[in-house]
Amino acid sequence: MRKLAEFFWPVVGLAAVIGSFYLLYHEFQGESVGTEVWAALKAIPASDYFFAALSTLLAYAALAWYDQIALLHLGVRHISWIFISMCSFTTYALSHNIGASVFSGAMVRYRAYSSKGLTATQVAALVVLCSYTFAFGNVLLGGLLLTYDPTMMQRLSGFLPDVLTHPHTARTVGLLCLGFVAVYMAGSLMHMKPFKFGKFEILYPRPEIMVRQLFAAPAELIGAAGIIYFALPEQGNPGYIVVLGAFLLSFSAALVSHAPGGLGVFELLFINLMPDVPRLQVLAALLVWRLFYLIIPLLAALVVVALFERRKLVEKLRAGAAGGATEGPPPG
Repeated sequence: MRKLAEFFWPVVGLAAVIGSFYLLYHEFQGESVGTEVWAALKAIPASDYFFAALSTLLAYAALAWYDQIALLHLGVRHISWIFISMCSFTTYALSHNIGASVFSGAMVRYRAYSSKGLTATQVAALVVLCSYTFAFGNVLLGGLLLTYDPTMMQRLSGFLPDVLTHPHTARTVGLLCLGFVAVYMAGSLMHMKPFKFGKFEILYPRPEIMVRQLFAAPAELIGAAGIIYFALPEQGNPGYIVVLGAFLLSFSAALVSHAPGGLGVFELLFINLMPDVPRLQVLAALLVWRLFYLIIPLLAALVVVALFERRKLVEKLRAGAAGGATEGPPPG
């Protein structure tokens, strides 16, 4: 079954990419995409690129906070903030591009944190708690946005069934999300036993951990959505709240699709959620997001991995040389 799953999810991701690109091709058929998108990229002011870069730093700083929160939950306090930040940055830069972030992130984290004395069980618990934190942020922000503006889903009318885009449905989903968050917070504050539903289990963290999640989880999503917001043109820009809502829905769908980097799936949904903005300008903003949030971090992460592996190799060679010198020459 494990081998079947390893084969199945990449196939699902590839199918999602192909299907999304087919639909995107029909969206832009007959338009000179390359020329107009390049013009839109050049039209973005330097100040907006600067704020997009700051939004990227906020997102990755929040992701590093995810790891620190998980380590505090495990009682691990001997690892420096710099090491945690570099490990988190590398993990997410690689997993966001590769896809299947839970599994790819686990491998990178184990390689890094095992060098600091963490066991495989501790790393697995860290990965699970980071996933919880991310899901918590999605549910919290999604609940707030759908309750505040349930008409947001109507932007997908004609793309999704009417029952899913109706404001009553959206508000109901929003309230359910906020109810889940309230139960999670109450469970933590009251030290309740784990919530079980079949094989699914929710472990309530200590209150000081839960409070940190309450701020860290939304911060990453707010920063990532900010990249797109600053890259969009002023004309037709629906405002940050709508951009954040569109980002949450598109990014979540891209993760579920298992498409590498959410390629195609993310663009298809987000473009349909921005009907008031020229599609080619939305596409340009999404390219800025991919550049700042995915491509540049990926290139930097590859450098970090190379330097880390080089240092480990040097340490291994030195340890081997020191061991040989201690043993001394063989008896003559």
